[in-house]
Amino acid sequence: MSDRILSSSEEQGFRVVSVGGEVDLSWSPQLRKAILDALATKKPVAVNLAQVSYIDSSGIAALVEGFQQARGKNQRFALVAISSAVRAVLELARLDRVFPIYPTLADAGV
Repeated sequence: MSDRILSSSEEQGFRVVSVGGEVDLSWSPQLRKAILDALATKKPVAVNLAQVSYIDSSGIAALVEGFQQARGKNQRFALVAISSAVRAVLELARLDRVFPIYPTLADAGV
């Protein structure tokens, strides 16, 4: 799908993984790899989900795995600028109480 976005950059002391479009079973392995690659930099990791229009359980699983890996390494992991579609799924699964979620990268701070 052409509307899918997946990029990684250095911003404000974080390794930021920016995601957009529909995150489903056919695409979540790429998201998982991007998150794990970002964690390998040993920097705090933020996943920007502002442009995500849909996320299924496989996409959520990639986020959970990243969070667990970061926690195991004492590494910061945050979700930033989550879209309403992502927020709805996280709230339904009660994961909004598990993940550190911030409105902006600046709010996440280092």
